[in-house]
Amino acid sequence: MLVPVAVLGAAVLHATWNAVAHGMKDQLVGFVLLNLASGACAFVMVLLSPLPDAAAWPFILGSGALHVVYMFLLLRSYGLGDFAQMYPIARGTSPLLVAVWSITVLAQPISGSELAGVLVISAGLIGLALGGGLPGRKQLPALVAAVGTGVMIASYTVTDGLGVRQSGTVVGYIAWIFLLQAPIPVIYAFAVRGRTALAELETRIWVQGLGGGVLALIGYGVVIWAQSRGNLATIAALRETSIVIAALIGAAFFHERFGLPRIAASAVVVIGIAILEFAPH
Repeated sequence: MLVPVAVLGAAVLHATWNAVAHGMKDQLVGFVLLNLASGACAFVMVLLSPLPDAAAWPFILGSGALHVVYMFLLLRSYGLGDFAQMYPIARGTSPLLVAVWSITVLAQPISGSELAGVLVISAGLIGLALGGGLPGRKQLPALVAAVGTGVMIASYTVTDGLGVRQSGTVVGYIAWIFLLQAPIPVIYAFAVRGRTALAELETRIWVQGLGGGVLALIGYGVVIWAQSRGNLATIAALRETSIVIAALIGAAFFHERFGLPRIAASAVVVIGIAILEFAPH
C-alpha cells in the first residue's frame, strides 16, 4: 500500500513543478533555476550518503544523459504547444513503452490484472491528450517533441529501475543522477545568453524556479525509491496520473480548456488506478 500512495504523491509533485516551469515566461531561465536548486540539494545528499556500487555507475551516467535530452525536448514541446495537451502526450507515451520493455526485454513478470490496469490508465492518458481535439499540421513540431520526450521518460525509467537495484543506496543513486545532470542546462543557458541569463530576475521568479527544482528532486526521488521495490510498468502507469493533475492545473491557472472529454478521460485513469490497486501482486 505504501508504494502506490508514495508514487501518487510523487505524481502531484511532478505535475506541480511542470506547471511552474510552463508558467514562467522565460522557460529556459526557469529550467536553469530548477537545475540549480535540484543540483544544490543533490550535492548535500552526495555528501551525506554512501557512494553507489560500481555496477550502478553505467546506469547513473546513462540516466543523467537521458534526463538532459528529456529536459531539452520538454522545454521545446512547452514552447511550441499547450501545456494541457503537450504534457499528456509526453507523459502518456511512457507507461506503454515501459510495460512493453519490462515484459519483452527485462522479462519482468506482470499479472493480467496489472497489465489491464496499465492499459486502462494509458487509454485515459491518451484521451486527456486528445480531449482538446486532434493535433493539426501546425502542431506537428510540438507533437514530435512531446513524443520524443515520452520516449526519453520511458528510457530513463527503465534505466533507473535497473540501476537503483544494483546501487546499494537509493539516496546516493538519486543524488548522483541529479548532481551530474544539473550543470548541463545551466552551462547551455549561459553559453546562449551570457551573463544576462539570470540578470534582473524578480524575487517571485527565483522562488518559483528554485522551489520547482526541489519539488522535481523529491518527486522523482520517491519514484526511484518505489522502483527499487515494485514493478516498473505499474509504477510508471501510476506516476503518469500526474497528467490528470496537470490538466486541472492547466484549466485553473492557464485558462486551458478542460471540458467533458477530459473529465471522462480522467475518470478512466481513476478506474485504471483502482484496477492496479486491487490487482494481485
